Formats: sequence, C-alpha cells, structure tokens
Amino acid sequence: MDRIQKTGAIAMNKYPIRFGFQAGQQNVTWERIRDAWEKLDAWGYDSLWLFDHFYPIFTPDPAGPCMESWTLLSALSQHTRRARIGALVNSNTYRNPCLTAKMAATLDHASEGRLNLGLGAGWYELEHASFGIDFKNVRARLEALDESIQVIISMFTRERTNLDGKHYHVKDAVCNPKPLQKPHIPLMIGGRGERSLLKIVATHADMWNTMNSNPQEMKRLIGVIQRHGDIVGRDTDEIEKTIMMPLCYKAPVDREQMISAAVAAMAGVNVDAVRDRIMIGGKDECLEKIARYAEVGVTHFIFNMRWPNMVEDEFQAFAEDVIPAVRRQLA
Repeated sequence: MDRIQKTGAIAMNKYPIRFGFQAGQQNVTWERIRDAWEKLDAWGYDSLWLFDHFYPIFTPDPAGPCMESWTLLSALSQHTRRARIGALVNSNTYRNPCLTAKMAATLDHASEGRLNLGLGAGWYELEHASFGIDFKNVRARLEALDESIQVIISMFTRERTNLDGKHYHVKDAVCNPKPLQKPHIPLMIGGRGERSLLKIVATHADMWNTMNSNPQEMKRLIGVIQRHGDIVGRDTDEIEKTIMMPLCYKAPVDREQMISAAVAAMAGVNVDAVRDRIMIGGKDECLEKIARYAEVGVTHFIFNMRWPNMVEDEFQAFAEDVIPAVRRQLA
C-alpha cells in the first residue's frame, strides 16, 4: 500500500499537485520537440518548459544545435492546448526588461493566457562572452534581476512605467496590449542563493524553482524564503514551490543507474544518496515521494530530461498510472 493510501491524502497546500516537463531545446529537431509537446499536452501534463540558452549546456560541444527559446516557445504554443508553457528560466541579462515584458504580453495572447514567465539572474558565461553581453558580477546580476522584475510587473499592470535604477533607466514605457492574465503573468524565479536570490523570490515571485534537492533540503530552503518574507512583509505561502528532477519511471536497472550517476555528479553527492531526489521506481515509490515533498510545501514537479534521452513510454505510463492517482486523492 502506498503512502498516499496510508495517510488518506497528500498534504493540503494552497496549490494543487502539478506535473510538468522540461527539456532544453539542444540537439533536437523542431519536428521531434513539437511531436513530444503535443503528446505531453494530450497526456495531461500541467506545464511544459524550454530553457533560455543559445548554446547547448553541460556538453562537450557547445557549438551543437540549439534553438532560440522565445521563437520556439511561440511556435510550440500553437501545438498545445491545455498545458501552461514557459522557459525555465529566462536569463535576465539577455534582454532589456521592457522588451521581455512586451514579448511576454504578446505570447500570453498567442497562447490564450497560458504563459508562465520564468526569470533568473543568468549564469552561462560563455554565451555572454561570445555574444558580447555584459556578464556582470554575481551581485550586479542579482541587483539587475530585482530591478528588471519591478519594471516587468509595472509594464504588465500600469499605464506607464518609470524606473531610474542602478542598472535600468526606463521613462514612460508602455506595454499595450496588457497580458490576458490578471493581475499579471505568473512570475517564476529560479535559483537558490539564500541571502539575495531567495529574498527576491520572497519579495516578487509567484512561483519558485530549484533542483537537486530532497524533501529535507526543500523544507530548509522554503524556511529561508519564509524568513525573508517575514522581513519584507509577504505571505510566502502565496508562492508556488516547484522542484525540477529527472523522471525514471518503471525503468530498467541500467537506466536507473545512468540517471542516478548523472544526478549525483550534478548535485555533488554520492550516487547512493540521490534516489530521494529523483522521481524513480514504480507507482508506489513515486506516490510516496510526491507525498513527502507535498508535506514540506512542494506541489509542482517538473521532470527534466536531455535529448535524445527522453523515453516517451515512461512519461506516458507515469501520466496514466500516477497522475490520476494523485488527483483522485485531491478530488
């Protein structure tokens, strides 16, 4: 008997349990990613995500194929009907915030109000150096992110936007049409820097994402966000907490070992310590894991894979076996 059946229900949170998919658009064709998104949307996944990079990441060949995210996301929005869409997450350094606001508002209309706007401070130095984009130091990138969010939210909600900041100078900027979603497009902030980044999350975010964290670590990080919220006067229960992790559902042993080794390398931990941060195993183990994350406040599980390693049968089986079981418990 699984954990949900034993306890009777998943821990109640402000947000329902949701499931998403993210695979960066590197080393994949348009036809392959389009077909995958159409299937994932039909199978009932709640959110579908790209990444925001110009080059492949974590690969020996950064000159490999990698499609631009906003153009691709706009095209994919026309091949999905129900799932929310976004990039996890856009690098703030790559675009002026007024431009980001205009692009997001436009795509919100094109997707009929299904956009989540992901933002992060930026980290891939090679892309910045190659494209001639100022990389700034960590502190400056975080300051710029905070100012950018202020500009974007104002563009979404006010007739004119003005900001005379340290990094951006905006005068009477107009975003027309406004987004379809009210009061504005949900803002996801990605990252886990405890002193500054999570303070920005507590102040501005509608959604927060991180990865490579087990339930205990997520509980601790959510506590950090709550403490920042107490200081800035924000109820951080309003923020949807999301976790990105691989899916390895009913997989053969060699695939479990491959995924576990990759996660261990990314997280910098022993391979024996990573099973509790992967959606792995059969239905009962996955349901138990979802319940443990939900108990600490995590409600949105985004499964990240790299092309060509996505196994569609696993995603379909998870959607048919696990997702309905979770939703029955929450009905």
